[in-house]
Amino acid sequence: MTKKTSPVNKTSLLDVVIAGIQEVKGHDIVCLDLREIKHAISDYFVICHGNSHTQVDAIARSIDKETESQLNESAVHIEGRNNSEWVLMDYTDVVVHIFYKEARPFYALEELWADAKATHIEDVVVNMKTID
Repeated sequence: MTKKTSPVNKTSLLDVVIAGIQEVKGHDIVCLDLREIKHAISDYFVICHGNSHTQVDAIARSIDKETESQLNESAVHIEGRNNSEWVLMDYTDVVVHIFYKEARPFYALEELWADAKATHIEDVVVNMKTID
């Protein structure tokens, strides 16, 4: 299988995907740079999880909405939205993996691709003011 080249700048696509995840408070975002790995199917994997099936679906919808509105880019293929255990969104050079929290350790993609350069993105923290 050969990689296709996307007309969208990969860095901006990564930024928009990460922003889409953060918009609905996805957790433990990791970006794996696979460009130096021979025969890797993509240039980047973005991995995150949601604490519920509803949140997993919301993350996928948010990424879809953000990439479409900001970059006019749609995923080439999406799998797993029926059960929201593991949703895969394929943007050719960037593949997004959204896991349900309990499913993520079972598949352990970060360990499977341990030779890739991993960048961990901090979770968005919401500051709430108390009203006296």
